[in-house]
Amino acid sequence: MSAHATRRSLIRGITAATAVASLTTGLAACGGNSDAATTTGNAKSGEVVVGRVSNGAATQTAIKVSEVKSISAELPDSVKKSGKLVIGEGALPAGFPPLAYVGSDQKTLTGSEPDLARLLAAVFGLKPDIKNSTWENMFVGIDSGKVDVALSNITDTEERKKKYEFASYRQDNLAFIVPKKSTWNFDGNYENLAGRTIAVGSGTNQEKILLEWQSKLAKEGKKVTVKHFQDSTSTFLALNSGKIDASFGPNPGFAYHNRQTAGTPSATRTAGTYSGAGAGLQGLIAATAKKGSGLAEPLAHAIDYLIENGQYAQWLKAYDLSDEAVTKSEVNPPGLPLDNS
Repeated sequence: MSAHATRRSLIRGITAATAVASLTTGLAACGGNSDAATTTGNAKSGEVVVGRVSNGAATQTAIKVSEVKSISAELPDSVKKSGKLVIGEGALPAGFPPLAYVGSDQKTLTGSEPDLARLLAAVFGLKPDIKNSTWENMFVGIDSGKVDVALSNITDTEERKKKYEFASYRQDNLAFIVPKKSTWNFDGNYENLAGRTIAVGSGTNQEKILLEWQSKLAKEGKKVTVKHFQDSTSTFLALNSGKIDASFGPNPGFAYHNRQTAGTPSATRTAGTYSGAGAGLQGLIAATAKKGSGLAEPLAHAIDYLIENGQYAQWLKAYDLSDEAVTKSEVNPPGLPLDNS
């Protein structure tokens, strides 16, 4: 997906990878549309190893999880009889760490999303069959019945509810990233932006929010300077040189950058998060299945099981995404409104 296409998709509620896409340098390009990517290495029975070939994007963690028969019994008969859970990922062509990309073994699709898919399949007692495709073809896979569920940083929107059903599993957050030595924090208050210079991707959902804050500050006689750069490399160079105070973008990508730069002169940190849905609604990332498939409820129950028994927290911690945790999976929760989908 081009940087421009990624930015346009963010406006539609996909807050995955504006700042992340160009961070894939040095990672293998995504492979084909099948799964070499279902393996978990030398995992024991009843165990899923997350972050196994993450190339530094995660802390490798062995998580114990086995079939929960009361939950697997809720699955549609067609899925139970197949013996596998077919999971769609929209990570072609380049992937978007830390969420989904080909790992250091040059074949396994890794990242937080495929690893959650493996955990859910384990709860169902099914083999995970992960299909990697372009973003658009992932939805074609759901529509055609070739994919049972997609886990690919999909934002819950009212527009998508016309065709799909959801089970939420992560907050959809934007974030501010600053040099680690910076003492500035956002603290959820747009007035903290006064006097600052902030970078943001052009045409993105986060730009829309930032420009709304800029307008509010202007009415109060205050100013925030908004800067645009061609790519994330230029943005981080500006951040390191002090030309900007912070950059505003998708939280997972910044969590990845913080990990990659830790211990270097260019180290960064997250200075605050904000809902990707804007004020008044917490945006949510959700497992996505065809409407009427009967999968949303068992998926939600499987996610809740992982939350209640600690595996969910282990998974998020491995990828430095603990600040996007939810306390419960919701079936078809309020989503991004139709006028902002």
